[in-house]
Amino acid sequence: MKQLTPLLINKLNKSKPLLGLVIIFAALLSTSEAIADTVEAKIEQSDLFGVISARAKKLAAEEYKAPTEINLDTLNDIDYQDYRSIRFKTEKSVWRDQGLYELQLFHPGFLYKTPITINTIDEQAKRTRLPFSTDFYQYDGTATPLKDEIDKSLEGTQLGHAGFRLHYPLNTNEYKDEIMVFQGASYFRVVGPKQVYGLSARGLAIDTAENSGEEFPVFKEFWLVKPQPEQTEITLFALLDSPSVTGAYKFKIDPTTSTLVNVDMEVFARKDINKLGVAPLTSMFYHGENSTKFFDDYRPEVHDSDGLLTQSEDNKWVWRPLNNPTQLSVTSFSYHNPKGFGLAQRDRDFNNYLDTEAHYHARPSLWIEPQGEWGNGRVELVEIPTDTETNDNIVSYWVPEKQLKAGDSLKLSYKMSTFNAFLAQHQKARVLRTRIGSAALPGEDNPPPESHRQFTVDFSGADINSLSKMLDLNADIQLSTGEVRDITVQKLPNNLGWRVAFKIAPQDDQPVDMRLSLKLRNKEISEVWSYVWYPNDIK
Repeated sequence: MKQLTPLLINKLNKSKPLLGLVIIFAALLSTSEAIADTVEAKIEQSDLFGVISARAKKLAAEEYKAPTEINLDTLNDIDYQDYRSIRFKTEKSVWRDQGLYELQLFHPGFLYKTPITINTIDEQAKRTRLPFSTDFYQYDGTATPLKDEIDKSLEGTQLGHAGFRLHYPLNTNEYKDEIMVFQGASYFRVVGPKQVYGLSARGLAIDTAENSGEEFPVFKEFWLVKPQPEQTEITLFALLDSPSVTGAYKFKIDPTTSTLVNVDMEVFARKDINKLGVAPLTSMFYHGENSTKFFDDYRPEVHDSDGLLTQSEDNKWVWRPLNNPTQLSVTSFSYHNPKGFGLAQRDRDFNNYLDTEAHYHARPSLWIEPQGEWGNGRVELVEIPTDTETNDNIVSYWVPEKQLKAGDSLKLSYKMSTFNAFLAQHQKARVLRTRIGSAALPGEDNPPPESHRQFTVDFSGADINSLSKMLDLNADIQLSTGEVRDITVQKLPNNLGWRVAFKIAPQDDQPVDMRLSLKLRNKEISEVWSYVWYPNDIK
């Protein structure tokens, strides 16, 4: 089980719209606590986001109140083995057999000591707060005695939930697959067809990889609008809170050939924020084809994602292979109105993982597509050293150029979509693999230092794979420091792509930031491969 630490984050596992919703708007506007059953009024669904935004704005003007933790030893003392033995009863699913969607809940306790509030809105626009009950759960194995202990400890106390998951017939009409889960802070995970959970998304990231330490905002309350029986989309709303920021979120989920999530967000700063990370993605890279350290592991590769992909306003694509560094690495890519960015699992060949339990070859890739103009800013990639695959050590997000100051607000929208190896709109040749080895020649009398490296970068694509090997493809290589030599470009056998091979010699122990693309008659025909070599990684 992954642990919640500042940098290594816990990885948890066309109908007509409703015209009105019954909600308690007076409570929304007048208190920072969960909605109380007092005044009711009709509000159209289109206005619900605005009402939650008003509540978030009011919260931001008040002193932060930390969420109340569970005060029950019975729940706080649950260990990992007990917690995983508690299972939600399928027959207790919310909206069971009433349509395409069903909702299941997560038990509080273990790492989840600050329960959240979950509300549903039904066809009659009636709001229902979902209560906690041990009757919802099956307590198996070592968790069997817990039901009676919890019931006795509660003694009428009302608890919330640790989170929830949505089920939908994604892969077959015979079974409703788990397609999305919210559990822990502002974390959520989605899958597309024939995928298994891997990387996570978040509502917001604050001060990631900063010396001051990272802050983790929390989705403290949710409202889920019950879909019509044959409705393929579902909408939910969330209220976010933290010491530095509050916010309102709207998620519109549409699972088809991929799972699409439209996100609207409006956040309000309680105090100055040094670094705001928008649309953050969190993943894991333990070791892969480009690793230069030895890993005592029968599996050739272990990772949820193997690269960061970005698309600029002028359609320049950049691919940055991920790494498990020996020291914290933070890399930035500056953009004006980016078209998108995301973490991808391009390698989807089981033979490159050999893991029959984790199914790394089936982990989803996630693409963030800004809606409207996001202006100037940067896509930031954080790579954290880890000695285990249980730790998420990769984070990526958008950092607006303008800092959010106390009293400021920010309203943005974006689309998040799952994909497999490649995006349909990405038509240029793509990096297939990156491999790194010693630059020394066999039997060389005076071999270069180990920090000197041999790189091979293979590109593939329908257009370049069919090109004749007699054509003169050039490698455009740029280095921030150091030297490059012995550059070759060769076509791979059986039309499998083209290989660029080269050697680099770092200057002293300075990192070498490299960019490489393929050109045909001075025209760029591939994405840009971006990589930073740290000479100390070989020590």
